[in-house]
Amino acid sequence: RRSTARRNAQEDLMLAAVYCLFPAYALHLQPVAGTSLPAVRISSAATRASAPQMQQETGPFAGLQNAFAVFQASKQEGMDFKQSVADAIAGDYDRDSVTADVKEAASSAPLVLFTWDSSPACKKALKLIGETGASPKVVRLDDPWDKGNVMRAALGRLTGKSSVPSIWVGGEYIGGCDDGPSDEAPGLVPMAFRGTLREKLEAAGALDSGSMREAPAAPGAAH
Repeated sequence: RRSTARRNAQEDLMLAAVYCLFPAYALHLQPVAGTSLPAVRISSAATRASAPQMQQETGPFAGLQNAFAVFQASKQEGMDFKQSVADAIAGDYDRDSVTADVKEAASSAPLVLFTWDSSPACKKALKLIGETGASPKVVRLDDPWDKGNVMRAALGRLTGKSSVPSIWVGGEYIGGCDDGPSDEAPGLVPMAFRGTLREKLEAAGALDSGSMREAPAAPGAAH
């Protein structure tokens, strides 16, 4: 009995933590008058089998319970905390189809940024890229949120980093603004430090042939 109570308390605590981490999306998870929330569906049969068995509820907490079920399933898959939260926010979506859409969008221009309009990191990345003379294609993940949330979750699984901006050059992921998940995708600023950013942009055809601008200097670098 004590172990069951402890497990239930842990689930309640995790549920509260997930809820508090994305309060901006809480209203998105609640049913709109005259509509109902979809049931959670994970495309992988193995993932569905490993998802915790939770008593189904209806009412104002049904969406939150669904999000928590997805969160736990993602953790059981081995996803990190941020990716599990991104999956929980995304909820029900066709993973294979959305991943294909993300890859298509990422390869649709020499330089593509997946962004949130209000994100300071996205604004910084766009400003730095502007110094190179490149004109990126911007794919907003916050307009509309319901579409962007699933794309963000798919991006995280595809790249190992669910945060924005997600920057792609020549169809290849190079990381975010200040960092990235690997040496192959270190991020925009590290590439500027290493002197590899301009070469990458030129090879992808992201720079105008007549552009004489240099790649942006890393923050704090001497002029």
